[in-house]
Amino acid sequence: MSLKILDSCVNCDVCVPACPNQAISLGEEYYVIDPALCTECVGHHDEPQCVEVCPVECIINDPDHVESPAELELKYRHLMSKESVA
Repeated sequence: MSLKILDSCVNCDVCVPACPNQAISLGEEYYVIDPALCTECVGHHDEPQCVEVCPVECIINDPDHVESPAELELKYRHLMSKESVA
C-alpha cells in the first residue's frame, strides 16, 4: 500500500530527504507522495522513513492504493532496474 500525506502536513521538509525513492514532492498546499514511486521503503528499510521522521504524524496508508508486501517488493525491483539503466 502506498502512503499518503494528510492536509495536516506543516511543510517542514523532513520527509523529502528521508524517502529513498524520491516519491515525495511539494504539492499545491502541502507535500504529496507519488503512489507509483512509494514502496513504503520496502527494499531499503524495515519501516517507512517518512513516517519515522514526520513530527506531526500526518502520513498514513493510502486506502486508494492498496498493495501487498509482494507487490511492493516487485515495485521496488522495477524502480531499481530503471535506476540502473539511467
